Order: sequence, then structure tokens, then C-alpha cells
Amino acid sequence: MDLDFTEEHEMLREMVRGVCAEYSPLEVVRALEDDAKGYSDELWKQLVELGLVGVMIPEAYGGQGQSLLEGSIVYEEFGRALAPVPHFQSAILSAGAIALAGSEQQKQAWLPGIASGERILTPAWLEPRSGFGAKGIQLQAVADGNDVVFSGTKLHVNFASAADQLIVLARTGEGEADVDLFLVDPRTAGVTLSQQLNLGSETTYRVDFADVRVPASARIGAAGSGWATWNAVMHDGIVLAAAQAAGGAKAAFEITVDYAKTREQFGKALGAFQSISHYLADAATAIEGGATLVYEAAWTRSVGGDIGLLAPMAKLFMCHAYRDVTAMCEQVWGGVGFTIEYDIQLYFRRAKQLQMSWWDDRYLGELVAARELD
Repeated sequence: MDLDFTEEHEMLREMVRGVCAEYSPLEVVRALEDDAKGYSDELWKQLVELGLVGVMIPEAYGGQGQSLLEGSIVYEEFGRALAPVPHFQSAILSAGAIALAGSEQQKQAWLPGIASGERILTPAWLEPRSGFGAKGIQLQAVADGNDVVFSGTKLHVNFASAADQLIVLARTGEGEADVDLFLVDPRTAGVTLSQQLNLGSETTYRVDFADVRVPASARIGAAGSGWATWNAVMHDGIVLAAAQAAGGAKAAFEITVDYAKTREQFGKALGAFQSISHYLADAATAIEGGATLVYEAAWTRSVGGDIGLLAPMAKLFMCHAYRDVTAMCEQVWGGVGFTIEYDIQLYFRRAKQLQMSWWDDRYLGELVAARELD
């Protein structure tokens, strides 16, 4: 059993950390909170030039064709920097769905543009008062001749105003998994975007569809296959979300350890108090254990193994650890940690947001239980 990264992996990590440090310092992160567009053109351009946007897109379509292991290294650094980019939505979930189930025409039309950063796609998935599973998809796609007509609402659609296309999950039948994926231009008549605010100050929108008409050829994959495609893509995605949580937890922990070493109370550093040192020790253990689980899932996927259990375990554990570690860090910082002038609150808020996003604890727990009990 070899738990060491290769030299190439370490070079990749250093490259991503360097570009994030230069083009996405926390000052940029702060400036882009609740921004209508939500990402930095300079950072996005650098990621494109380094081939990082298309890191997991097949080489035949302009990407790097790397595995989930390399992707997890990239995402740990994104999490460390809190990098505000539409990479997850566009180059992972949307590109993943098209690469897995799209026609050759759709792959040629969209994947090279996504890899080059010229095209941004984002999923329109969750709905009001609905859950994360297939049953939560209630927006109807009604066939009308050679077209499909949508009416309904989607929530938490990240970077919608910057997107060239939405990938809309819509119900096409009465069965629980009768869900399809459709490419929809957000500028189509009947589509309305309304920016919403969230805990992580991410750029997210409510998207309303009022008799929106698209050609039936906009469907990705065979009829009725959309949920299976989405489920497969999400299993890869949640490993990367867990890697992002690992990076954020490590960064929050590091700045808190530095603070505990230098901030003095009653004539000695905070870290010298046993209660504080024990909290920090527990946090270090949780982070290390969670990160190991994340990379086990990523490695298993990279060698063709089944991650149906490991992927939800990784996100469930690591996002929970991220939230708990940042909450502990806030206590070490004291009252100032909750003020906007200090950086620790940036991680604290995003930790909870990430824990609630892209399959929350309850849904992930159900996936793990189903695999263990069934």
C-alpha cells in the first residue's frame, strides 16, 4: 500500500496552489461575494492556459483526460483558496454528463468549448420544497411535436447569468427515475433569472421557466436515462466536493494554529492551554482521516473501481469535518472570528454551504445505508 503522491502529482498541486495564490487571493474572494457574474476573468484565463479547466475532459475533445485522482488534487487547492470559479458546474458536472451520455454531435459542439473556457454550462437541478433524489424532479418536460416545453422553477443554479447553456433536469414520465437532461439556452424566451443570496455568498440564481420551448434534439442521452447519467456524474462530483472541503479545512486549521501560537491570554499563547490544544489535535485528526478517505475514493475511481459507497462516505465525513473544524476555529478566534474583517468566517460560512450542497448529509447517509444494508 503506497500512500505517497507521485512527483507529477506534487507538481500539479504546486501549480494550482501558485495560480490560486496569485490570481485568487482572499481579497479577490471577498470582492466576488454575491457578485452577479461570480468569477474572476483573470483566474479563469490562467486556469485555461494551464489546461486546468479541461483537466478531466477527454483528450479527444480538447481536455487533459486526467483521472479523478488528479482532479481531487486540483480541487483540494481550489478549496484551500476558496477559488470562485464555475469549474465544478461546467467542467465537471455539465461536461461529465455530456461526455457520458451525449451524442457525438453534442460532444463536438460543447466539450472543446468547455475545456477552452470559452463556454460555461451549469446544471439546473434542485426545485422548491423538493429533495435531492429523483423524486425531487417535478419540472415537467412536455413533448409537443418536435419540441419539448418546460414550465416550473429551479433553485440554486450557480453562475446562471454567465452560462451559455443550462442542463435542465426535467420529468418526462410517471416513474420515479423518468428524468431527462436537456440543454437550454438561458436567454430563451420564457426563462427568467433572479439572483439569490446564500450562506456562502456564492453566485446563485432562481430560474423560472414559463412555457419554454426547446427542440427535442436538446435531450442528452436516450429518453428516460437522465437520472442514471446524473447519478453517475454526481458520484464523481461529490468526491471532488469532498476534496474541496479537505482543502478548506486545512487552510482554516493552519491560520488558526498560527493564531493560537501568537495570540496571548493570561501571559501565554492560546495554544498552550490544554483545552485549546486538544481541540486542535482533534481537528488535525479529523482532517487527516477525511482527506485519506477522499483520496481512497479518488484512487479507486481512477483504477476503475466502484465508488458507490466510498464517494458518499467521503463527502459525508469530510464536509462534516470541514464544518466542525471551522466551527472550532471560530471559537479559538473568539468574537473577532465572526466579524467580516477576519478571514476565518469566509471558511466557516462556505463549510456549511458546501455541506448542504450537492447531496446533503441526509441523502448521503441514505446512500451509505443502502449500500451497507442492501
